[in-house]
Amino acid sequence: MNPLSLSLLAAALLAGGPVLADFDPARFIKEKCSGCHDERVYARPDHRMQNLQQLEAQVRRCDANINTRLFDEDIAAVVKYLNDTHYHFDK
Repeated sequence: MNPLSLSLLAAALLAGGPVLADFDPARFIKEKCSGCHDERVYARPDHRMQNLQQLEAQVRRCDANINTRLFDEDIAAVVKYLNDTHYHFDK
C-alpha cells in the first residue's frame, strides 16, 4: 500500500467514516436508515423519487442529517443498492 493510501485509510478510521473495503450498503441501510424509514418508504406508490439524481440527492440529505459522512463511493453504493432492490430507475 502506498503512503497516500495509508494516509487516506488512517484519516477515514480517525474520522469514524466507513472503510471502503468493508462498506456494505444493505447493512448500512439496516443499521442507519431503518430508524427513520421502514421498507414501506421504498414501495409506496406516491414516492417522491422519480430518477437516480433525486435518489442520490435524498441519500446525500440523509447522510448529512444523520452525520454519517459517507464517502462519494459509499453514497454511490447506497444509491445503486436502493435502485437495484427497490426503484429500478434507468441508469
